[in-house]
Amino acid sequence: MAGRLLKVSCLATAVFTSSGFYLYNRRLDLNDLSVIRFGRAAATTAAISYDYLTAFKHVEYGTEEYWALKSKVHLRSAERLRDLCCANRGTFIKVGQHLGALDYLLPEEYTSTLKVLHSRAPQSSMEEIQQVIREDLGKELSELFVSFEEKPQGAASLAQVHKAVLHDGRTVAVKVQHPKVQRQSSKDIVVMEVPMIHWHLSTKRILTMEFAEGGQVNDRDYMKEHGINVNEISENLGKMYSEMIFVHGFVHCDPHPGNVLVRKCPQNRKTEIVLLDHGLYQVLQPDFRLDYCRLWQALIKSDISGVERYSRRLGAGDLYPLFACVLTARSWTAINAGISSAPVTHSEDVEIRTNAALYLPQISELLNRVPRQMLLLLKTNDLLRGIETTLQTRASSSSFINMSRCCIQAMARHKRSKAQSMRRCLQITLAESLNLWKLTMYELFLWVKGSSLVQWLTALLAFLH
Repeated sequence: MAGRLLKVSCLATAVFTSSGFYLYNRRLDLNDLSVIRFGRAAATTAAISYDYLTAFKHVEYGTEEYWALKSKVHLRSAERLRDLCCANRGTFIKVGQHLGALDYLLPEEYTSTLKVLHSRAPQSSMEEIQQVIREDLGKELSELFVSFEEKPQGAASLAQVHKAVLHDGRTVAVKVQHPKVQRQSSKDIVVMEVPMIHWHLSTKRILTMEFAEGGQVNDRDYMKEHGINVNEISENLGKMYSEMIFVHGFVHCDPHPGNVLVRKCPQNRKTEIVLLDHGLYQVLQPDFRLDYCRLWQALIKSDISGVERYSRRLGAGDLYPLFACVLTARSWTAINAGISSAPVTHSEDVEIRTNAALYLPQISELLNRVPRQMLLLLKTNDLLRGIETTLQTRASSSSFINMSRCCIQAMARHKRSKAQSMRRCLQITLAESLNLWKLTMYELFLWVKGSSLVQWLTALLAFLH
């Protein structure tokens, strides 16, 4: 049993070991501290592994003492990982943020400990922030801002954000890169609507933007206080990412809770979702995106032959059942039964957590097989499932139905682009409308099936008979 627990811990630590080797192979420059970072990662991995191997030697499995000790070992290991992330910063914090969002997969001791990295990563001092602003903008804080809050709104892997007020009265968010972050960057920043950039107060290391109010997407207390419907947020988040992935193929790949805010629009009081940090996007290749659409359609329809066919086309090979489980965060039994109709149960969650530990070698092999753009989609899926778990909306089938709706629209758009006549375009559009109508009827059926009215009528009929 200790060996199995060790595998669970290595699900987290192996990632850091890989990062360490990567840094070690890329650069053996002591001035860049790669060797030191690798040494920290290796030492942390060794300490965690030794703890799991030795802690349970004299404790009988299944006793109260065993479960209490198991929780303590999980917590110690999680704290070691958190300290490693804080010490190595950069990519290590990104990985820690990802692990902290996997509520449905990792033990609670890990996720609760690593969640602090979503918005409270290691901070640069105010002196360091002032120095970066002085170097890049050539002025002191008082010359640029009426006020500049010393305590950051949030600190992430590469930068931290401070709330400030310009001399014209506008409130802004000033994102300042940590001084030790390397300046080089291989990609341009893609500017999107919300937030507005104040270019005269921005450089390669400083980004001054419109300040976006709101609470984190996993803050249920904030939503309750502001009258925000949790189920509506979960459903709209799923719709938004489904449309990005399946229809447009242009995907924000870092939706951890610190990067997703929710709020009531001041003008119309409608609920809004605000995406922050647009530094990590994936543009999906058309053929890949269409095969991914077809795979999800097969998963939703419980078309196992289709699941195998399109999983193989996406590189999973004979590991297609495992690929389907990793992609949906559902058990193979649930996939065969129909993920859009079978709700997530506690026993299934236990099965998923257990299998995650048992199949680590196969999972590692699978991740090495699939295209690199699939890795970012899997990361995105993990984070979205984690948010659903935190909001307690994961048992709902609405996310899969919304995926199906976007898949139908994406496939119809593709077919229309290949059509050679208006008649064929009309046929495709009519077929699309019919499939969307069928999906709406199915969604209505599931709603009626699960409504309290039907349960009451069923009980009444049973009583009368």
